[in-house]
Amino acid sequence: MEFTELLIVFVLAIFIGFEIITKVPPTLHTPLMSGSNAISGITIVGALLATHAEATTTATILGFIAITMAMINVVGGYLVTHRMLSMFKKK
Repeated sequence: MEFTELLIVFVLAIFIGFEIITKVPPTLHTPLMSGSNAISGITIVGALLATHAEATTTATILGFIAITMAMINVVGGYLVTHRMLSMFKKK
């Protein structure tokens, strides 16, 4: 794919993601967050593959940034989900 095609896909993903997230009611946001951790896991695998496939410095740097951000998302999502579930345990 050319750079312009990749840029178009990236911009469309941003708009679609924003529209989907803003339509989710606050009461459903945290339970759905745990499900989105699987998507972030797929993002990590994709970033690893993209980083390995391209040997350029730019691809390596962007891949590292993508892996770091996705890992932060996964860990944060699991921490929030764990905290939410612990609120429902009997004392």
